[in-house]
Amino acid sequence: MVRTDRASRVIAAPPATVYGALLDRESLEAWLAPDGMRGRIERWDPQPGGGFRMVLTYLDSAGSPGKTSAATDVVDVGFADLVPPERVVQRAVFEADDPSYAGTMTMTWHFAPTGTGTEVTVTATDVPPGIDQAVHEAGIASSLANLASYVEAAD
Repeated sequence: MVRTDRASRVIAAPPATVYGALLDRESLEAWLAPDGMRGRIERWDPQPGGGFRMVLTYLDSAGSPGKTSAATDVVDVGFADLVPPERVVQRAVFEADDPSYAGTMTMTWHFAPTGTGTEVTVTATDVPPGIDQAVHEAGIASSLANLASYVEAAD
């Protein structure tokens, strides 16, 4: 069964600024990890066909067991499509022994100008069944809130 998770937010910054925060290594490390986690990028190649490898570490792994180890989620992300400043399409594969996390999830980040900035919509398709939908959508919303704080402070 194909599942789609989604979240959106209006960010008070122009689309080019928001788009840029997805293609800058230091920016992505600063804001992408949802609340309760921190992220570190191990590999970085920001072009179509390139991608990155991110290690997400739970600050308190007691209530949130990781997919890769007790305290971490490791994800390899490929850039499938980059359309500045409109869209970033990523293909994400989690490193996990549990088959419920297997497969390639597609994350599409769409940026639409609004009167007050940019509406950012994140659509995740082919979400592995091991990822709880409510938790995932809350995580995407948390990352969007972090992105808003990051780019609005810089703007």
